[in-house]
Amino acid sequence: METDCNPMELPNNTGFEEDSDYRDFEGTDVKDMRLEAEAVVNDVLFAVSNMFVSKTLPCAEDVAYINVETRERNRYCLELTEAGLRVVAYDFDQTDDRLQTPYHETVYSLLDSLSPAYREVFGNALLQRLEALKKDSQS
Repeated sequence: METDCNPMELPNNTGFEEDSDYRDFEGTDVKDMRLEAEAVVNDVLFAVSNMFVSKTLPCAEDVAYINVETRERNRYCLELTEAGLRVVAYDFDQTDDRLQTPYHETVYSLLDSLSPAYREVFGNALLQRLEALKKDSQS
């Protein structure tokens, strides 16, 4: 399985910590994949054309589906499970059982493999955050 650096681990107050929907799950082993999927969408929405949790396909404690349209205008339906994320169809709200795509440990890794434009936007955002940190540490 692929591993990668999560550049979003840089200090940033996203507000998720204070959100009551997420606080209910602290200290438990239960993961609601719909909440996980919403967090995934919120993390990378700025770097794709469109991304949202499917309202058509079923979400459960162990699976959720995310629709994403890259900046290249390619559409995908992603499956999110404990194993990671993978493409399950090449359109919104679809699954294709014949499609055998690899799991990615993170959404960053998956999108990096699908979209050069995502890679560029995400890299630029990371660079801006690093420059802001450098500027803050010098003042």
